[in-house]
Amino acid sequence: MIIPNVFWLVPIASVVALGMAFFFFRQMMGEDEGTPRMREIALYVRKGAMAYLKQQYKVVGIVFVVLCILFAFMAYGLHVQNPWVPFAFLTGGFFSGLAGFFGMKTATYASARTANAARKSLNAGLKVAFRSGAVMGLTVVGLGLLDIAIWFVVLNYFDADGLISITTTMLTFGMGASTQALFARVGGGIYTKAADVGADIVGKVEADIPEDDPRNPATIADNVGDNVGDVAGMGADLYESYCGSVLSTAALGAAAFAATSTDIQLKAVIAPMLIAAVGVFLSLFGIFLVRTKEGATMRDLLKSLSLGTNVSAVLIAVATFAILYLLGIENWMWLSCSVITGLVAGVIIGQATEYYTSHSYKPTQKISEAGLTGSATVIIKGIGTGMISTCIPVITIGVAIILSFGFANGFDLSMSSQSLANGLYGIGIAAVGMLSTLGITLATDAYGPIADNAGGNAEMSELGEEVRHRTDALDALGNTTAATGKGFAIGSAALTALALLASYIEEIKIAMQRAGVMMENVKGELIEASEANIPDFMNYFQVNLMNPKVLVGAFIGGMAAFLFCGLTMEAVGRAAQKMVEEVRRQFREIAGILEGKATPDYGSCVEISTRAAQHEMIFPSLLAIAIPIIVGCVLGVAGVLGLLVGGLTCGFTLAVFMANAGGAWDNAKKMVEEGNFGGKGSFAHKATIVGDTVGDPFKDTSGPSLNILIKLMSMVSIVMAGLTVLFM
Repeated sequence: MIIPNVFWLVPIASVVALGMAFFFFRQMMGEDEGTPRMREIALYVRKGAMAYLKQQYKVVGIVFVVLCILFAFMAYGLHVQNPWVPFAFLTGGFFSGLAGFFGMKTATYASARTANAARKSLNAGLKVAFRSGAVMGLTVVGLGLLDIAIWFVVLNYFDADGLISITTTMLTFGMGASTQALFARVGGGIYTKAADVGADIVGKVEADIPEDDPRNPATIADNVGDNVGDVAGMGADLYESYCGSVLSTAALGAAAFAATSTDIQLKAVIAPMLIAAVGVFLSLFGIFLVRTKEGATMRDLLKSLSLGTNVSAVLIAVATFAILYLLGIENWMWLSCSVITGLVAGVIIGQATEYYTSHSYKPTQKISEAGLTGSATVIIKGIGTGMISTCIPVITIGVAIILSFGFANGFDLSMSSQSLANGLYGIGIAAVGMLSTLGITLATDAYGPIADNAGGNAEMSELGEEVRHRTDALDALGNTTAATGKGFAIGSAALTALALLASYIEEIKIAMQRAGVMMENVKGELIEASEANIPDFMNYFQVNLMNPKVLVGAFIGGMAAFLFCGLTMEAVGRAAQKMVEEVRRQFREIAGILEGKATPDYGSCVEISTRAAQHEMIFPSLLAIAIPIIVGCVLGVAGVLGLLVGGLTCGFTLAVFMANAGGAWDNAKKMVEEGNFGGKGSFAHKATIVGDTVGDPFKDTSGPSLNILIKLMSMVSIVMAGLTVLFM
């Protein structure tokens, strides 16, 4: 089929995004890195981060080779899978890893430059950190759109089976991205929190020395961890969210408009790609709006970032109406409302996260106050706050699902096959709307670890109280933006996973047709699987709440979220124990460390975190891949659908709880460190440090990994649909 000219805006947008990312990178590299001591510390962190990433890619590379061989066997040996799948899977993983690599490389060069810029003014520091974060945001969307554009052109030329086959095949590169993202998030999260917990327990609580003090042997490992977990891991995470939302919506568009002309069906497929492409240009506009003034408060800093993100969101909402209208898609106005629903949901979740995690508001202030009575009350209050904080995001996502579904099908209550298909397309395009301005929203997230490292560099380089005050302000803002970014990522994951659920149905139908399996419709007639509509499908596989396979699958999905979190939390605990023992050993055996007369052995702590992360990340990550395969083979299609629903609902709620509780504990500590409730070194300070230490794996390891888990299980189910059909 002939690709319309308007499609070429997608690769153009990807090139612009990558070009501007390179521009911001060169601009950052042109800044002064500071004193010789600042350069030395930055070099330590850079080397440690790159060494870890090299080791991680070796482990992940082995997993990818094994999975690629399996997919090749399914495609060329069993003939139950599209022959393009192994190649698409590899490119998804490669681009996801590349996005994380570029983002981390930028962050490790930017931290010292941010600290040095903060010597001039708060605005100078904010500008360097934020535009360095923008490199990550623009790289992710640029590589994502490039990968999508290449595969769409290639499959359109070689795959003659139509748009449904093309779009479902493209979804498989999303599994490659999800697999890479999970390893990056889990491994990076274990690395960073092992170092962070070890540094806090021995340094700040036992030895009573400041955070990022150069006397602490775990300090360099802690700063390295911020980059491998919160930059490389997060970049890979949101790359697969971004691609997953666009690809799943394209697949749903192909299915929903299958009965129309090929021209209309094609326009429905490229619509989400075009919305994402326009979002690139509007994200760039928002990035240039971010600036602040000297002496800005936390609320002033938050307003500075909000201005850029909110202006971009408003502009993409307006642009969506124009895009869908010019494409000539039927129901364009109400479909645009579905996109706006996703945008508004993203803003509400972000604002709710900010309210529950920023120390400008009561929930976190109350956790700080609880420090006056000890660490136990801090932990109790933090857990309670995290649990309560799930209410708004869950209701918001629920309302967004109903509204986006209703707008897309004209609130047709008949729930006919076409009505369901149109509604599901609406949900998918709402997810695209939420992620359409990822270029700037990810910049606000990636900014956080850069500001955190800048504060560490300022402390270790002894830059003075005024500079440290500025970097502390930037760091506190980074904690809030990081928490907001995690809430945003989790919310988008929920909508994307729901769209992937519908894509799974289409893939099963294709797999059945490939295997020559006929399906019985609701009238009892034998039909080709491709002719089956959603009611036929649900009836044939008995997908209803009275089917024990569905219920068992739902229970397993809910359990998988808790099992995954338990494994990753325990992994952090084991690694942190080794780190604590090493730091204590150095304080005990190396004379003069605490007096500043001897240099700690930073390398041994970096090695402990690296080994622990490499070893501990494998089992939880492989479990996420194995569970959908086993459930598909044992419980069939009905069991898999139950699994995905259980994993989505339970995983989403648990992820919000963990991310918000961890963020609130972190900022409660920051509030005390600013001089409240006794300030640094006080009883309340030590209590909030314990709370922050508990919250570290909540917000940086287990919580953010869950949004990948729920999407990866969906992706694995889609890719393994042929195997599930084989066991029917």
